[in-house]
Amino acid sequence: MPELPDIVVYIESIERMAVGRTLLKLRVASPSVLRTFDPPFNAADGRVLRGMRRIGKRIVFDFGDGLFVVVHLMIAGRLRWVDSPGALIPKKVGLAALDFDNGTLTLTEQGSKRRAGIWMISGEDELAAENRGGVEPLEVDARSFADALTRENRTLKRALTDPRLFSGIGNAFSDEILWEAKMSPVTRTASMTSADIERLRLAVVESLTRWTDILRGQVGVGWPKKVTAFRPEMAVHGKYGDPCPRCGSTVQRIVYAANETNYCAKCQTGGKLLADRSLSRLLKGDWPKTLEELEERRA
Repeated sequence: MPELPDIVVYIESIERMAVGRTLLKLRVASPSVLRTFDPPFNAADGRVLRGMRRIGKRIVFDFGDGLFVVVHLMIAGRLRWVDSPGALIPKKVGLAALDFDNGTLTLTEQGSKRRAGIWMISGEDELAAENRGGVEPLEVDARSFADALTRENRTLKRALTDPRLFSGIGNAFSDEILWEAKMSPVTRTASMTSADIERLRLAVVESLTRWTDILRGQVGVGWPKKVTAFRPEMAVHGKYGDPCPRCGSTVQRIVYAANETNYCAKCQTGGKLLADRSLSRLLKGDWPKTLEELEERRA
């Protein structure tokens, strides 16, 4: 799922391409992409795009007079720009298109599950209702960060990815943040000291800022064409089995449902292996507890 750095770069690219331009028409190829019926989906046709905003992982198009088009990409949704008004919506993966007077912005989604959505919203109050309530990680002060983190006794991984606590952080960048902070993903928030919390906050700011700058540099004045949760520059996310770039130890993982958490046991857990739910149930008492024990068994 595109996260804060990806969404920021998408918004900046749309600002370059389309802000100040007239939306000729919103075309819909898959009716299921529309999540509202009032205002109608064509309410913004003929209006000038006044500005862009971000609400969590949602992209907000401001057409003035309190009319907004909100796009949530979910996991597999992506945006494409073509310098041609009325460009064809790709078959199979195409969901909708916004035809501006200078080009077309197309919403696509890979896979059979249609999770990406478009909301037509009237009024600031209705738009505010789309906010899940999480603090902005790059704007929040130290005290508010600590309040959000410790509001519930959660693991750090769950806390960072909860949109009610923090805005725009997902599975990929939470792995990178925790690696940066040298903290275990399963540490409970209630057990953290004020020094721990501040170290995590600084890691959040450093990691998200650095990654936003990296993505900006890759895009330049063009369009973000490779929006993915797996990037070669990442330290641990998607790097299971690879060496940690800091200590050289093998990156480990916890698999749950359709997601996995990647971490460095030497840097983040004091060498302790975190139990993978499915494998630990299978192996029970044979589950290795440390990196040394794991390496011995592999040998």
